[in-house]
Amino acid sequence: MKTASIVAAGLGLMLLAGDAYAWNLRGHMMVAATAWDQLTPQAKARASQLLRLNSDHGTWIKGIASSSRDKAAFTRAAGWPDDIKSRHDYTNDGEDPSVSDATLNIGYSDRLQHRYWHYIDLPFSTDGTALIESGAPNAETQIKLFRDTLSSPSASEEVKSYDLVWLIHMVGDVHQPLHATSRFSKKSPKGDRGGNDVKLCAKPCRDNLHAFWDDLMGNSESTTSAMSAAQKLPRAPAGSADQQDVHAWIEESFAIAKKSVYTSPVGPDNGPFKLSNRYKRSADAIAVKRIAIAGARLARLLNDAFRAPGPISSR
Repeated sequence: MKTASIVAAGLGLMLLAGDAYAWNLRGHMMVAATAWDQLTPQAKARASQLLRLNSDHGTWIKGIASSSRDKAAFTRAAGWPDDIKSRHDYTNDGEDPSVSDATLNIGYSDRLQHRYWHYIDLPFSTDGTALIESGAPNAETQIKLFRDTLSSPSASEEVKSYDLVWLIHMVGDVHQPLHATSRFSKKSPKGDRGGNDVKLCAKPCRDNLHAFWDDLMGNSESTTSAMSAAQKLPRAPAGSADQQDVHAWIEESFAIAKKSVYTSPVGPDNGPFKLSNRYKRSADAIAVKRIAIAGARLARLLNDAFRAPGPISSR
């Protein structure tokens, strides 16, 4: 699996492109904490059982009061698919979903990072540049696959645990507008990689549009802080959780990106641009709403998937 060609390709892409995180760790944890508070008791129990199979579980609950450990584990598990991007025992297989083993779903024995599972870049252009459609597998295909696996009577407990951790993360991913979008232009004929190529300051500054949107919830990595912050979020709009069409979630993010991300003072090229206070206030409001909606939808997805009992078998 860890062939020299895959490793080389992954290293090359790391040098050419900055990592694309949909929300940073705090944002992802806030999605998860919001979802936890809307899970049924049965779904909480089942999710907690499965998460104990992840080797990081002990780290997730370290220092947490016993009464809050299940919620803390669920909240911190949201960052695991990003955590493995920096681990030496996981192979960076690049951003190309057509690579060998891209569609694996074998549980924790899978040592690929699967970076292409984090997004689906719907393309658009304002200057007539030819578009390139996003490849598969991607966030949409994997959310659907992993959702169905959770309720499958034939899937192993380890695979379900692995899929649950990815689902907690990816539902948050697709509600970040720049993880559903790539703008094509004469400056970026292959797409701007979800805003990663749109600079917000001159070289050698590395700030970019994608990173700005990722960090809107702040940069604290405290699990308890994220849980507290999530409780202060406004509720998702009525009926949001009822929408369980994954493609509709992505289309929402895509529409927001075109209307409210790639808007003044962000111009048609790749910058650098200086964001106005008005732009920042609008982005903050959008991020808060998308986090709340993502949490509500994740909760509904898991409540549905865990409706039927499925205890962990003895090991």
